[in-house]
Amino acid sequence: MTTEDESRPVRRRVTLTGISSRAWEHPADRGALTALRELRGFDDLVKTFFGMWNERGFRLSYLAGAIRVDHRQYPRVYQRFAEAASALDVAELPELYVHQSPIINGQSIGMDRAFVVITTAAVERLDDDELRAMLGHELGHVRSGHAVYRTIMTILTRWAAGLSWLPVGAIALRGIMAAMYEWWRKAELSADRAGLLAGQDPAASLRLLMKLAGGGDLSQIDTAAFLEQASEYAGGGDLRDSIHKIGLTAWSTHPVPVARAAELRRWIDSGAYARILAGEYPRRDDDGDASVTADVKAAADSYREAFSNSQDPLAGLLRKLGGGAADLAGSAAGRAREWAAGAGRARGGDDPQDAPPQ
Repeated sequence: MTTEDESRPVRRRVTLTGISSRAWEHPADRGALTALRELRGFDDLVKTFFGMWNERGFRLSYLAGAIRVDHRQYPRVYQRFAEAASALDVAELPELYVHQSPIINGQSIGMDRAFVVITTAAVERLDDDELRAMLGHELGHVRSGHAVYRTIMTILTRWAAGLSWLPVGAIALRGIMAAMYEWWRKAELSADRAGLLAGQDPAASLRLLMKLAGGGDLSQIDTAAFLEQASEYAGGGDLRDSIHKIGLTAWSTHPVPVARAAELRRWIDSGAYARILAGEYPRRDDDGDASVTADVKAAADSYREAFSNSQDPLAGLLRKLGGGAADLAGSAAGRAREWAAGAGRARGGDDPQDAPPQ
């Protein structure tokens, strides 16, 4: 079991008093969440009926076959959990369980009384800073209400399945499912940011993603080289690689680890992380004033910016095609103006300025 080196000074973490989950939610995630929260009453209905049975069954299964963490059982894990919750200003700790598994992993489960589960591999292979980041990641899911809204999205998908007997229904169903997976991936990026805010140690958050990708031995892994992998994945290869990347991610709930590392690095470099630590963040008390229109616009702007800056060969080709189409349209419009002006002069020597405005 790894512990913090007692010779190192204790890292002081800022308590983000009253912080809203909107502070760490990716724009695409936040846009979907804000829209779903407008379905007033529906989320309560989902919590009531699905929480009544499924949530209780899941909780009982872990109560029976895992270790419930507190100050007596896995006290080190409990302390890191309390520290992560304190940084995110989570007053009431969800239940936390350690489940036997050789794979580093964690998950948040439940809607009415959400709880967190991590694996024995996470306990054994993560140091205190990395563990704090993982636990903060799961607290981010809980605070954002991702479990509730994932269930709502699943229900909407099942409703759409009722149209699948129609050809157009099957197409619509696949479109809804693809959109749902895309939202889930953005929700994971949101939770990565929450984990960083909980631990307030960028190096530890990146190490966590490296361990998720390649196990627990970082003595033979280099952070700079890992980020080079991320850069190569994002922009390397040709169109064939772009097609393969779509296949890798289209039906996955999680972005690949290198993409998560690159996205977290971009968020840090944007200055958003530092501004939050300085106290510039939305408060929970103002959540009721959140604008669906503004959040949806922010989501669209986020996708537009990502497309414009993407180094992926397919994105580059589409930008060129788009630019070519724009040039073609501009050239056609210019020729049309010239033709209209010439026709006007042929009719009676009219000034070109008399041509219809374009």
